[in-house]
Amino acid sequence: MPRRLFITLEGGEGAGKSTNLDFIHQWLQHEGCDVVVTREPGGTELGEHIRDFLLHSKQLHIAPESEVLLMFAARTEHISKVIRPSLEAGKVVLCDRFTDATYAYQGGGRGLDADRIAAIENWVQGDLRPDLTLLFDVSVEAGRERAGQRSEPDRFERENNEFFRRVRETYIARATREPKRIRIIDASRPIEQVEQQIVSVLQEAVHGR
Repeated sequence: MPRRLFITLEGGEGAGKSTNLDFIHQWLQHEGCDVVVTREPGGTELGEHIRDFLLHSKQLHIAPESEVLLMFAARTEHISKVIRPSLEAGKVVLCDRFTDATYAYQGGGRGLDADRIAAIENWVQGDLRPDLTLLFDVSVEAGRERAGQRSEPDRFERENNEFFRRVRETYIARATREPKRIRIIDASRPIEQVEQQIVSVLQEAVHGR
């Protein structure tokens, strides 16, 4: 039987996380996994309130330090009420963004010190880390063009290209340091090829092949 797994999806704006989330969910279910799909920030009542505040407070300036603390406040609730209980019940948790996003957006994008983020991560999460992270990677320009075709941009999507270059560079640097956990998916390819990459990684994670 498939083992319990904590799988996270990461990537910059327009990289295709949401597009591929349903495909991954269905594939895991087909393989016999009991899957819990969730997201960050969000996943709990408090987390969804924080998400709405962080993404849609258009006129309010939020200090980077406050932003990262709000992210971890939402994450604390999420871990205690959704992620840990689901994993302990033997389920697969599929999460749209997790702490790698904090390093990328608040660390790389906002310029906060990674060691400070790591200290909060260790305090909030203890030994909890994703078993597998799929990093959907696409150029900043292509990603922003895709994102621009969606609804009105949120607070993060209104940042400039340089911000998103730092986000992407941070993601790639983390994948370079943790290649076994963070698997890069070339999201610039046609959807069929993207799905082939995803299945190849998931087969290894779920079935060891």
